[in-house]
Amino acid sequence: MSVARVTEITATSKKGFQQAVEKGVARASKTLKNITGAWVEDQKVVCEDGKIVKYMVRIKVTFVLNDK
Repeated sequence: MSVARVTEITATSKKGFQQAVEKGVARASKTLKNITGAWVEDQKVVCEDGKIVKYMVRIKVTFVLNDK
């Protein structure tokens, strides 16, 4: 039996939602071990002068806790 935990992360990108998700998971993997998945909780764009300047995602990352 394993036990998992979920943590919420916000990430941004100037290029798109997919890159924001990839950056968020990559950053999470530097600190969290045994990441098994992630899902996008929310998406948002920041606009200036009628143009999108930033893509933002709020993701929930699932990771399995080590048995000790």
